[in-house]
Amino acid sequence: MAKRQILIVNGPNLNLLGKRQPEIYGSSGFEDYFIKLTEMFGDVSLNYFQSNHEGELIDKIHEVGFDFDGIVINAGGYTHTSVALADAIASVTTPAVEVHISNIHAREAFRHHSYLSKVCKGMICGLGLKGYELAVRYLLDLPVKS
Repeated sequence: MAKRQILIVNGPNLNLLGKRQPEIYGSSGFEDYFIKLTEMFGDVSLNYFQSNHEGELIDKIHEVGFDFDGIVINAGGYTHTSVALADAIASVTTPAVEVHISNIHAREAFRHHSYLSKVCKGMICGLGLKGYELAVRYLLDLPVKS
């Protein structure tokens, strides 16, 4: 049987993890954490994509959205503004889980609304980088696409 494939997508400013506001986002960069994830899920093909550009995020979702087994998405600020990104997730058959490192509901009021929540299987927020692991575990528990 082929390895299951999961894409982790990080949106704008998440390339600065470990440097940007460590009191909110922690002091670890995502690339180091991704290495740990790939070791943790050695039997899964984990792929990582980060962009600060909305169209590139949408293009990546379109690229894998009919073939992969899951998408873990932290859209950063686009969570609260991008109907287009939500439409991209709704347009594909691959299930997605929304992840936020911080608890968006304990932050500024504009962060309390997510355009993605309605089109994702679920949301994990406020658990730091651990949220990515939990999202991958959830997606792996879903039935395999036929």
